Amino acid sequence: MGNLPKNFDFIVLGSGIAGLTFALKVAHAGKVAIITKKSRTESNTNYAQGGIAAVTSKNDSFESHVQDTVIAGSGLCKEEIVRSIVEEGPDRVEELINLGMKFSQRETENGDCELDLGKEGGHSNRRILHAKDVTGREIERALLNSIASNENICVFENHFAIDLITTQKLGLPNINRCVGVYVLNNETNLVETYSAKTVVLATGGCGKVYLYTSNPDIATGDGTAMSYRAGATISNMEFIQFHPTCLYHPKAKSFLISEAVRGEGAELLNLSGQRFMEKIHPLKSLAPRDIVARAIDSEMKRTGDDHVLLDITNKPARYIIDRFPNIYQTCLNFGLDITKEPIPVVPAAHYQCGGVQVSPNGETCINGLYAIGEVSCTGLHGANRLASNSLLEALVYAHRAANHSLNNPTLAIDADLPDWHSGDAIDADEMVVVSHNWDELRRTMWDYVGIVRTTKRLKRALTRVKNLQEEISDYYWDFTVTSDLLELRNLATVAELIVKSALQREESRGLHYTLDHPKTAENYAEKDTLIRLQ
Repeated sequence: MGNLPKNFDFIVLGSGIAGLTFALKVAHAGKVAIITKKSRTESNTNYAQGGIAAVTSKNDSFESHVQDTVIAGSGLCKEEIVRSIVEEGPDRVEELINLGMKFSQRETENGDCELDLGKEGGHSNRRILHAKDVTGREIERALLNSIASNENICVFENHFAIDLITTQKLGLPNINRCVGVYVLNNETNLVETYSAKTVVLATGGCGKVYLYTSNPDIATGDGTAMSYRAGATISNMEFIQFHPTCLYHPKAKSFLISEAVRGEGAELLNLSGQRFMEKIHPLKSLAPRDIVARAIDSEMKRTGDDHVLLDITNKPARYIIDRFPNIYQTCLNFGLDITKEPIPVVPAAHYQCGGVQVSPNGETCINGLYAIGEVSCTGLHGANRLASNSLLEALVYAHRAANHSLNNPTLAIDADLPDWHSGDAIDADEMVVVSHNWDELRRTMWDYVGIVRTTKRLKRALTRVKNLQEEISDYYWDFTVTSDLLELRNLATVAELIVKSALQREESRGLHYTLDHPKTAENYAEKDTLIRLQ
């Protein structure tokens, strides 16, 4: 199916905070294509409730933020990376404010206004800049308004990136380099070829690889899987963060109860009304996420209950409604008044701490390919992400990758990019195969590769994932591609990466907890789990 390549200077895959920020920073230097598989507002950023962790108060310090991050990261953070991101953060936040981002303010005792800083688990100071409990939505609004007025940026909605085009795949000599991407246009059902000197992965995480997740439906690990197939190094995929508090309700699909609720005084209780975090950690309900999620999982297993409770009724109703309007209204829509009764919550897959290994400028090991945001592994999060550090990282690395790509331009290759060939593939007649495999994969990951793991369960999971991959591969080559099939293929790849990484790490550290190796091993300190397709 012939099509003329769409030529750009920069291709950005994804429309969250990382991708949009990068696009705005390079648009003056060339044509930018933002390719997003749903609408431009559909991103993990848009669903972020908490905020951005940054040192903006005179009562806070860079050193404090660095130490909080390193402690949460359980010995695997790269401290020089942590320090540089923390110190750069305030400048990047200031740029966001200048673009029109409106963070919540509060009135001081002398009548002035200042940033209303929140506190979340693992933080020793109030440093979370937020827009009530819809911070991500407000960030997307500010960035998309700027994108809309920029003539050099084209946004392609409902376009699904299938695979990266590299010189290695084209059979060209010398260093492996990314030169474009094959994209399924969901409006025409045709596969189009996009070329660029610089390609940026800003595709977010992979929460949908698990049965229960706080992530939107788009979080299917596409960038991680694509880059792995293209030869990039993948790092630390065993560290999947489970958010401790997702709303437990049969009709509440993946609705998150922000950590900021605990930051403002909410306490975790079992169904008998007993506090259980007191015996677990000195920070009680505000302990780091990995500890809280494990404690809830343990409590549910001990009692046989399906959920625990999060109680903020100790705060005045007016305060709760004003500070958490979105959470209050959403819970009310499900018949739950959080000003009068505790919230039923369960842990759910939330954030991918590993990903495509990158340099301090966001470069992957494939020339011309950058990875920024949740899809990347920078060394900031280590074995467990500190709350609200993710949006900070996305801003900083979008800025660095933009500067690096502008200061190190690559030449166009002297070769035509080939069209996508479907061969003898025909339209699929049994989508039940895709939906069945999707369900089986996610349930396998939830049951065998969850908050608490064993070697036996991980090996079982790998066997099942491999079997599913064979079926998916046959289906992929026999039938024309669809978004559902592409997402399933990517999820299966990411599942394999998570399981293989977890089997490699024979210790418990941060988010990776295994009953077969319950202790943290000294010889694993600062040791990353690396996987690369041979």
